[in-house]
Amino acid sequence: MKKMSKSVSIKRAAAALLGGVAAVASLSVAAQDYPSRSIRLVVPFPPGGTTDIVARLVADKVGARQGRPLVVENRPGAGGAIGAEAVARSAPDGYTLVVSNIASNGSGPALRAAMPYDPDRSFAHIALLGTVANALVVHPDFPAKTVQEFIAHAKARPPVMFGSGGVGTSAHLAGELLKVMAGIDLQHVPYKGAAPAMADLLGKQIPAVFDGLPAVLAQVKAGKLRIIAVTSPARSPAAPDAQTFAEGGVQGYQATSWFGISGPAGLPTPVVDRLASDIGAVLKLPEVAQRLTDLGFAPGNMTPAEYQGFVRTELAKWADVVKRAGIPVQ
Repeated sequence: MKKMSKSVSIKRAAAALLGGVAAVASLSVAAQDYPSRSIRLVVPFPPGGTTDIVARLVADKVGARQGRPLVVENRPGAGGAIGAEAVARSAPDGYTLVVSNIASNGSGPALRAAMPYDPDRSFAHIALLGTVANALVVHPDFPAKTVQEFIAHAKARPPVMFGSGGVGTSAHLAGELLKVMAGIDLQHVPYKGAAPAMADLLGKQIPAVFDGLPAVLAQVKAGKLRIIAVTSPARSPAAPDAQTFAEGGVQGYQATSWFGISGPAGLPTPVVDRLASDIGAVLKLPEVAQRLTDLGFAPGNMTPAEYQGFVRTELAKWADVVKRAGIPVQ
């Protein structure tokens, strides 16, 4: 009886091994014909926002290049976690992708005690679409005009309140990072979206706001707001006169929002390579590069391995900022 049981176990193990080999072989064959049908690109935020605009711009061009449509599907909720989780749990065949971003794969996870997925290991991070700076903006009547003047003002009259579109947004954490790196006392005032924060700034109800550069440019150009500095490592072509925090003396400061394309972990290498190649080619198209620049973006230029490493660096960075700034974890 024991011999028979051992024989059955061996047969089952062999069958499982063959099944695994067959599954890998099937994926390999499928990857060679990829894509053979439409691809679903999940945007984990509502239509009309920055993430959605960038996703549709790239999806249209990549779909045209591949000869198969890249269909955008909005699945908002939980700061991007609902859409990201759905993709993390999908089959690793390359036909379900997600717009990975700082909220669902970078700063957001640092503020949540439990995530329904691992923002790094649950995904194959394929390509960075681009980064966009936040900006520290003030009313034209605010006494400080430069980073050094703002820091001096904050030290002389602590705390200085700053608004953002909400707790855990990249704009919120941009302010917290400045607080830590410059050693100043800033008090965060969260709003239910960037629009009401901007309304209070224009009405001088609050002295400063961090917000995405594309969202503040119109008011800045109209002379209704003034940029103290942008949060990118280099000046933005969309606001070339605005200094960076590094130029203002806060060396190493960087708090940009970013967007990329990712799929579930386990994507076959040929699929990752094909997607990375097509996305990279699309980002180099003059009309795409110009559109991203007009929106305040710096187009991405990373290999899959570089993007994977970038995500890991962002996760560690924002976890440290949250800890040092004493931000409550939800």
